[in-house]
Amino acid sequence: MRLADIAEEAGVHSASVLYYYPDVQELFAEVFAKGSAQYAEQRESQVARARTSRERLEACISSGIPWPGAPEEASRILYELIPVVLRHAKAAEQYERFVDRQAALYERILDEGQRSGDFRLVLPAPVLARSFVALEDGYGVSVLTGTMSAEQEKEWLLQYARTVAPGARDDAGSADFTGS
Repeated sequence: MRLADIAEEAGVHSASVLYYYPDVQELFAEVFAKGSAQYAEQRESQVARARTSRERLEACISSGIPWPGAPEEASRILYELIPVVLRHAKAAEQYERFVDRQAALYERILDEGQRSGDFRLVLPAPVLARSFVALEDGYGVSVLTGTMSAEQEKEWLLQYARTVAPGARDDAGSADFTGS
């Protein structure tokens, strides 16, 4: 992305952008911070609407997929800013907070599900939570490059969830996700 493109999108002159952000990497870091915060807030909102721990886990999985439309655009922008994260200390800190925030969301869901008896975790919740985020990120790139569909990503993540957080109860109705 060029400075002229940024200025045009913001509806200002290039000099105005440089006035506020003499280092364009600072601008990109700010874009990443705001974009990642909005992304995480939207995920948390979707999860909050679910009633059970299984529904919350499925909502969390679904909300991390770059579905066509706004979710795809938001994911694409965040992925495109990864080079900034690798070169800019402030952006790297923001990225780590972003990953931590997403992992914390998964961890709360998994812990709650284990306490309620809905899940029997095969690994500690923090390990599984980070693993979900890592899988989302890897699969998300595949969705954005067209080598995997968003539906396939969801199904694979649900299969992973069934493997690492199987139902702890014996009754058939509580031991599976609605997407199966």
